[in-house]
Amino acid sequence: MNDLLRKKCVPCEGGVVPFNISEIHKYQKKVDGWDVIKNNKGIFFLEKKFKFKNFLESQNFVNLVGKISEEEGHHPDLLFGWGYAKVTITTHAIEGLSENDFILAAKIDRATNV
Repeated sequence: MNDLLRKKCVPCEGGVVPFNISEIHKYQKKVDGWDVIKNNKGIFFLEKKFKFKNFLESQNFVNLVGKISEEEGHHPDLLFGWGYAKVTITTHAIEGLSENDFILAAKIDRATNV
């Protein structure tokens, strides 16, 4: 994960080939607890569920993820409520996963494990 933490997400406007399943599995080993999900259109996502003691902790987590996302210029989908949050990451411009997704996942994990 350390090599991912030293990197910064780069803007993606498309025209880049998304990771294949072999690359996805290689990078998945660098982040802890993130599941690889494939939707009905064949697009891969990273997804991780987080548990909290109450609504305020969930909200604070989502705000922290928002701050990290703005700093990286890469924005996940967030779902949260009382005692939980779910983060789903993909590179929409290429309809799949890229290194940016794993960089963001690693930085979310670092910030939430402090």
